[in-house]
Parts: sequence; C-alpha cells; structure tokens
Amino acid sequence: MSFIDKAKAKAEELLGRAEEVYGESHGDAAAQVAGEAHRLEAEVELEEERAEEAAHDGDARPTDEDGRTAG
Repeated sequence: MSFIDKAKAKAEELLGRAEEVYGESHGDAAAQVAGEAHRLEAEVELEEERAEEAAHDGDARPTDEDGRTAG
C-alpha cells in the first residue's frame, strides 16, 4: 500500500468518524451507521496493511556471523 493509499484510508476513517458523530449528535441513525461503516472499512484496510508489512518483515532469512544465509 502506497503512502497515498494510506492517506486515503486514514481520510476515509476520519470522515467516517465525523459522519458517525454527526449522526449521534443529531439523532440521525442512518448517518451514524453509514459513518461507522466507513470508519470500520478504513480501519480494516489499514490493519491489513500493517499485517502485510509485519509478514514481510519476517521474510528475511536468518544469517550466520559472516552474513551468509543459514541453512
């Protein structure tokens, strides 16, 4: 996920939270639910990216003292 994709997901999360708060404060259940859906969708995207990055960090093969790959 590129920086721009991460920024878009974060913006979507914040927009969803704003819509959710609007719905709560104005008694608009539809806006509240829609905002929650946007927020959760963006959080999932960001969490998937974090998990993917963590998986790639574990891809490095172990090395011995001389820097050669072990095994």
